[in-house]
Amino acid sequence: MSTRALERIVVVGGGIAGLTACDTLRERGFDGDLVVIGSEPHAAYSRPALSKALLRLDGDLAAHELSPATHGARELRGMSATGLDIEGRTIALDDGEDLPYDGLVIASGSRARRLSDSSGELTLRGLDDARILRERLEARPDIVVLGGGVLGMEIASGAVAAGCRVTLIATSEPMSRQLGAHVAGVLTASARAQGLRIVVTSSAAVEADGARAVVRTADGSRHTADVLVSAVGDLPNTEWLTSSGLLRDGRLLADAHGRIGDGVVAAGDVTAWGPDAARTPLWTSAIEQAKTAASALLDPDAPALRFQNYFWTEQFGHSVKAVGPLPVHGSPEVLVGGGDAAPALLRWHGADGIRSVISIDHRIPIPRLRRLTDAASD
Repeated sequence: MSTRALERIVVVGGGIAGLTACDTLRERGFDGDLVVIGSEPHAAYSRPALSKALLRLDGDLAAHELSPATHGARELRGMSATGLDIEGRTIALDDGEDLPYDGLVIASGSRARRLSDSSGELTLRGLDDARILRERLEARPDIVVLGGGVLGMEIASGAVAAGCRVTLIATSEPMSRQLGAHVAGVLTASARAQGLRIVVTSSAAVEADGARAVVRTADGSRHTADVLVSAVGDLPNTEWLTSSGLLRDGRLLADAHGRIGDGVVAAGDVTAWGPDAARTPLWTSAIEQAKTAASALLDPDAPALRFQNYFWTEQFGHSVKAVGPLPVHGSPEVLVGGGDAAPALLRWHGADGIRSVISIDHRIPIPRLRRLTDAASD
């Protein structure tokens, strides 16, 4: 909560966290000047759709679009913040101007991590990336996907569905670090049955080969293809905060309300939250954090964040939803289905009674999925 009147609030970040913060500020009664700085030229869009519907050649080209914003903010699209003066309460912009603020929401997000400077190494983070990759898929190229997490497997799924020959390279069994061995086994079995080649290696490096990029694995093998897509994590966009004094050991850390300092809150992929000081780069987390942080900017008594991590993925013909701490370990309690059958509803019992629930192709509403993590639901 700022100690001064909030006449102008600036939101740095034009993604879902920034959009949600703006909507929440208006809903909570802020009627002053609201300004959004977004580095992309596009209005806020659904990032999860980029590696799902938008990559399918028969998919909906408008699947990423959100309803037009109603918050009435002045949006500075295609512009980036380059610095922050906490004492003077001004934000330096890349056009050379300084933008004053009374309250600040930091929602500058993250960018794709790259393993080389080669132009042949593609990544999928923004809308323009998705459009480029979709266009490349139309030629049915041979593709190497580096990374066995959710994004890597969704990219591989879209490429296989487009008729491409696809090799996925990962440093562990795909999806095992996100969903545990049991569910990962279901997904990788389907992926292999549909033609995905999976290479598990202890290390992988990207090297330039002219205009192309290749992957060298731990055994010295070189994996070449027409297209290489890296999906090896993200990096928070905190460089513009380097001289602000807000970073601790290079990280932007917020409390359970999203507060960073006087009149400054943060939400989304750029920041680590709460006592665990962990980043949670999930679409649903960004939304809930932005609601909490925007409320805390206006109200010193606003409640802290209470939220169960939730995400979903669609890959190789399966729809998977997960609630609770991840990854899970050991064998699950089978609520619906059994073995490797789908649909299935599975639950894991963790420490201190905390539970995680994962559904595979089960049409269960999210509220019920959340209730299944509660011991009182039995």
